[in-house]
Amino acid sequence: MASHIVGYPRMGPKRELKFALESFWDGKSSAEDLEKVAADLRASIWKQMSEAGIKYIPSNTFSYYDQVLDTTAMLGAVPDRYSWTGGEIGHSTYFSIARGNATVPAMEMTKWFDTNYHFIVPELSPATKFSYASHKAVSEYKEAKALGVDTVPVLVGPVSYLLLSKAAKGVEKSFSLLSLLDSILPIYKEVVTELKAAGASWIQFDEPTLVKDLAAHELAAFSSAYAALESALSGLNVLIETYFADVPAESYKTLTSLSGVTAYGFDLVRGTKTLELIKSAGIPSGKYLFAGVVDGRNIWADDLAASLSTLQSLEAVVGKDKLVVSTSCSLMHTAVDLVNETKLDSEIKSWLAFAAQKVVEVNALGKALAGLKDEAYFAANAAAQAAA
Repeated sequence: MASHIVGYPRMGPKRELKFALESFWDGKSSAEDLEKVAADLRASIWKQMSEAGIKYIPSNTFSYYDQVLDTTAMLGAVPDRYSWTGGEIGHSTYFSIARGNATVPAMEMTKWFDTNYHFIVPELSPATKFSYASHKAVSEYKEAKALGVDTVPVLVGPVSYLLLSKAAKGVEKSFSLLSLLDSILPIYKEVVTELKAAGASWIQFDEPTLVKDLAAHELAAFSSAYAALESALSGLNVLIETYFADVPAESYKTLTSLSGVTAYGFDLVRGTKTLELIKSAGIPSGKYLFAGVVDGRNIWADDLAASLSTLQSLEAVVGKDKLVVSTSCSLMHTAVDLVNETKLDSEIKSWLAFAAQKVVEVNALGKALAGLKDEAYFAANAAAQAAA
């Protein structure tokens, strides 16, 4: 039974992280207090997914602010105005970048694609000095492993990171952000090497910019990046995850020919053309398809019968042993858990699925594909779909 979750809400079922952050920012609690709340949330999320039967459980999707800022920290790409002097980036520098401080403003924030989520836009220039300055991805993988959960570490992919960045103020207009690819890849190699040494067998690179209409030189950057990473990635299963829209035909061609890549993840909720593209163009022999059929961006229960039909149609393309049931994107774009909605009418509740319930839906679909369909669960879902 192969099931996967792209990512999970960070705030906690009762907004525990929000309150812990506000308390820390107000000087009412310590860094240790904040880190304890964060660690408890991560542990409960990993445990929940493990107990639900999810096979590919993500790590490094937790964040105090956003995953692009976490990548900026990993790469040590801190503008000079924050007076960072090197070493591991701590809370002071991290939150100064995110929120500003008494002397300098925060970096620019912009929308994460077409969602209501925002991220801190990296500011890069030819003079940016990169260094491995946040070991968060490796630390969180080890943290989960110590709890008995083997996870899939998630990184923002190197090409999407650069394409989502902006040139720093005063930089020549002719400057290409992609010219920095060779400067950041050595750090990605270090992270991958450490994850392998820690025991990781899978790694997920989120490359959502593949859903955009990219120029030929931008697509070529994906090919060169993963060719350069291939030796470091040797021995790992590598998933390239996309979401939020259809992957254009040229991008699909580039993605499915990347060196050293084992699996491809697609949003098949908003990516209806991608579904047809997979069926017509196929998936390279021996590769995995992570099929994002459960919507990560709404609060409604999945139409399980329709999703199962879609999955069964894909079995003919990739084979049962290479098909993985997944969410369309990270579940951070939906509410956390219906269990806290105690005042909702039971019929209305049957129409809904928050992140915790979507995890169960993904697993139920995985079991159904494996011939272990929970008939009662599917029947209740069909009844709710008919009544909604």
